[in-house]
Amino acid sequence: MHISRSLALPAAALALALTLTACSSDNGDTTDPSEAGGVVVTDMFGDVEVPANPQRVVALGWSDAETALALGVQPVGASDWLGVGGNGLGPWVDETYDTDPTIVGTFDVDMESIAALAPDLILWTRSTNDKAVYDDLSEIAPTVAAPPGTDVAYGTTWDGQTEIVAQALGKVDEGKKLVDDTQALVDDTIAANPEFAGKTVAVGTLYSGQVGAYVRGDTRVDFLESLGMENTPAVQNLAQPGAFSIELSEENISALDADLTVMFPIGTGPEVITDNPSIQGLPSARDGRLVVLGDQNLSNAFSAASVAGTRYALENAVPLFAAPLKG
Repeated sequence: MHISRSLALPAAALALALTLTACSSDNGDTTDPSEAGGVVVTDMFGDVEVPANPQRVVALGWSDAETALALGVQPVGASDWLGVGGNGLGPWVDETYDTDPTIVGTFDVDMESIAALAPDLILWTRSTNDKAVYDDLSEIAPTVAAPPGTDVAYGTTWDGQTEIVAQALGKVDEGKKLVDDTQALVDDTIAANPEFAGKTVAVGTLYSGQVGAYVRGDTRVDFLESLGMENTPAVQNLAQPGAFSIELSEENISALDADLTVMFPIGTGPEVITDNPSIQGLPSARDGRLVVLGDQNLSNAFSAASVAGTRYALENAVPLFAAPLKG
């Protein structure tokens, strides 16, 4: 999927950058950000010098905005990856804004719009991991990408995202508490659902008539595997390097059969799945082990892969996953 990008900063942003540089030079201030109380964050592309207490954060990556909010920072710009509308926050997020952010693009990164927000920090921690886009963003402001070792697009885990955003915002202790508290909920869920252990699972979707399935490294698969299940080899063996999903033709929809099959629609209602003869012909569907997440808020929270989304999914989606496996 291509992400458009501009090759240079817009004139206004460049002028602002030059003005700030001139002011800094006039004051004789050449202090390294880390020496002035800032931090150096290591992401997948290297070290990033982040100023202390950033005030104008643009949360560009998937769930970066709700992660920043959970840490007490309100972005001035945010992307609405799940198409929630309004300020981009779903009902699974407890925090809100005093002043709604400017909503910026997702797949099409408009560098001019981002630069116009005059950010002092850009969060891009769950994204395509496109180095060229990252370089352009870094010309505007310090940009923090996915954690080191992330090798799948949009593959940043909920805890990895929380930790690296917390580092960038100078909220390490707060981030650790969010991670520890959420992991405790995960551990409690595992203990309460021993039937998950060793079961195969397939996670699929239907979008514009195309059936797809998610592979290891996708946050939805990672969530279910963290509970003790295993992504079904019939899907996992079709994974491509760097990709978080695969497309399934009519002939290989059978790959979605597993001990548990989880599906949700994108852009339509659940009937595209519940009325699909090929999907309903799967053994898992015939045996009542197909769970369709028809509630858009629930499927969005399941897909958000933030602390808030993970907690919402643990409370509301896990009982749906457990029911067909308990019998």
